[in-house]
Amino acid sequence: MPEKPRMQVRLFKPSVGEEELANLRGVFERAWLGLGPLVTQFENEWSEYIATSNSVGVNSATAALHLALTAYNFPRGSKVLVPAITFASTATAVLYNDLIPVFVDVDPVTLSISLTDMETKITRDCVAVIPVHMGGHPVPMEELIVLAKAHNLVVIEDCAHCAGGLYKGKRLGTWGDIGCFSFEEKKSMTTGDGGMICSDQDALIEPLRANRWVGIDKDTWKRSANYTSPEAMDSRHWHYEIAVLGYKYNMNDVMAAIGLAQLKKLDWMNARRRELIRLYLDGIAGCRYIKPLLPYELKDAAYWLFGVRCEQRDELIVYLKQRGIATSVHFMPLPLHPLFREFDDPIPISTEIWQTFITLPLFPDMTDEEAHYVIEALCEFDAK
Repeated sequence: MPEKPRMQVRLFKPSVGEEELANLRGVFERAWLGLGPLVTQFENEWSEYIATSNSVGVNSATAALHLALTAYNFPRGSKVLVPAITFASTATAVLYNDLIPVFVDVDPVTLSISLTDMETKITRDCVAVIPVHMGGHPVPMEELIVLAKAHNLVVIEDCAHCAGGLYKGKRLGTWGDIGCFSFEEKKSMTTGDGGMICSDQDALIEPLRANRWVGIDKDTWKRSANYTSPEAMDSRHWHYEIAVLGYKYNMNDVMAAIGLAQLKKLDWMNARRRELIRLYLDGIAGCRYIKPLLPYELKDAAYWLFGVRCEQRDELIVYLKQRGIATSVHFMPLPLHPLFREFDDPIPISTEIWQTFITLPLFPDMTDEEAHYVIEALCEFDAK
């Protein structure tokens, strides 16, 4: 019999097209590519979309997390609770602020921070917790908020995986004190790289506009916009002051132009991912050895990642690779990395279950045909 045609199915792919190009053309025609009016427009439209009062655009979710902790000026050496299974930035943001990460084990089903383990690890020197909505699956925020308030903990939501998601009718990123989002190339929506800090506490995050722009109290676009105003007819339009230690973390108009187009597509992109996840779930329902990574609850969800669990993880990865199907593993527990080994917090569940994780292709432009091709390969492996 002739061999089945082999497809090449990539893991992630941003959904970009004419809308983004049109916005970028406007940026090029205006010839203002840096921090400018489109960043402000994107911040305002994002705030309206997620129903929060204030947003600050930055160049990554890493920067967002760093500055979110900076906003509180916690005493050096204070502790911050973070889930053991997450991307490095959740914990490196803690280190950037001269704070100490306390790694909390994960729930074995949802892979989110375990509230049971979290409660055992809260000490008097803990000042904050950073819950991560892993893969887009919501942390039970109403329970976490109660626990955090009981111990006077600041809640900084890491929403890198869940842009546009709702939990109990409320946007993820608006449950905690500050929400931090990622617009990196592979995420729910993209600005190439980029991120956003959001909060209803204006007095808390408004100063971060200077922190993201090397500490300058008035960015170049605002200085330029005032250049010819009647009240600024003197030689000191250029004047600004630096009062805080800031960082070069600003978003720019190139990013914002892409983001404004992507935001209009976000609900559709999340809906399309839900359709593909439903295909996956139905397709592998009969598998004995391959099970979904998360308890995918698709109503109002914004899942960025679809994965499975398999005891024969490495064998399955090779099997799929031979069929042109890209895979990855998200994520290895952070305390297993050399940088974090000194923080010896017990995480027995994370250490055991991560070895079964496999991330599979998922992106809005993925076709049903590609999804069925992946499902067929999974079922063939499972049958062996």
